[in-house]
Amino acid sequence: MADPRFFSVAGPFTLKTLAEISRAQIGGGADPDSLFSDVATLASAGPGDVAFLDNQRYLDAFTTTKAGACLVHPDLAPKAPRGMALLVTPEPYHGYARVADAFYPAPPPKAAVAPSAVIDDTAALGEDCRVDAGAVIGAGARIGRRCHIGANAVIGDAVVLGDDCVVGSCASLAFCVVGARVVIHAGVRVGEDGFGFAVGKQEHLKVPQLGRVRIEDDVEIGANTTIDRGAGPDTVIGAGTKIDNLVQIAHNVQLGRSCMVVAQVGISGSATVGDGVMMGGQAGLTGHLRIGSGARIAAQSGVMRDVESGAAVGGSPAAPVREWLRGVAAVARLARKKGG
Repeated sequence: MADPRFFSVAGPFTLKTLAEISRAQIGGGADPDSLFSDVATLASAGPGDVAFLDNQRYLDAFTTTKAGACLVHPDLAPKAPRGMALLVTPEPYHGYARVADAFYPAPPPKAAVAPSAVIDDTAALGEDCRVDAGAVIGAGARIGRRCHIGANAVIGDAVVLGDDCVVGSCASLAFCVVGARVVIHAGVRVGEDGFGFAVGKQEHLKVPQLGRVRIEDDVEIGANTTIDRGAGPDTVIGAGTKIDNLVQIAHNVQLGRSCMVVAQVGISGSATVGDGVMMGGQAGLTGHLRIGSGARIAAQSGVMRDVESGAAVGGSPAAPVREWLRGVAAVARLARKKGG
């Protein structure tokens, strides 16, 4: 069970309700009216808990778990302990996400403005917003309904936020237009200057950064990530994209819809990334590249050339994954021979 000091559990829910929530089928001849009160891991779950299995590495834990119910892929359902209620789905982790959200729904913000918050007279605050202590909202800013602005966050002049946004503590937003249901975690910096300089022999001249950042609906941005505003064209983050902590996105980057960008990724200026691209931790992209939709970039890859749609690359410089893995294996064989 989650620590009740920080999380409030809902429910209990019947197995039938959980099947509807998770879009799963009830298996194992279980009673659809049986009640479950929480979610838990395979190792810690008890008879009143719902667990999930999404990785065969945990198959042993699945066969011995005490969980009363489990979300499981059809192929692995036959290995369930006798008597366990099954929620059978081809996407157990998606199902778990829905079930966990039902047990632990995010509470709506309690509408209030802290006395120490500073809100410019020309800013517009939507209905039922919460603004915490020390937050600053600049001139002409437009904040949608039911937004939560965390402690000491700064919303710059003329910034626009859609409905149901969350801006974490000490985050700062400038020169940006943000859609609805966007979550911006603590310490994020959106809209700061891009790293734009005209390099010369005698001096390096700063190039004015005259664009914005456009963040579309349902984006999530992890703690201490930075997204620079464009130099002329906007920097764009597509709808549904999820960005981890400590990511750097440079000026003019066009990041597509429903991308996944893992911690410490760096995307250089003017790179164009298609929809549904996945980037592993610490991957780096040089500027002006085109990454096709559905591409996969392995962790710690150094991408220096365009990547075709649907391709998978790894290594530095990045190469097609099979080619990269063959190279890694060849080096390992050489090392063993030398050592022998």
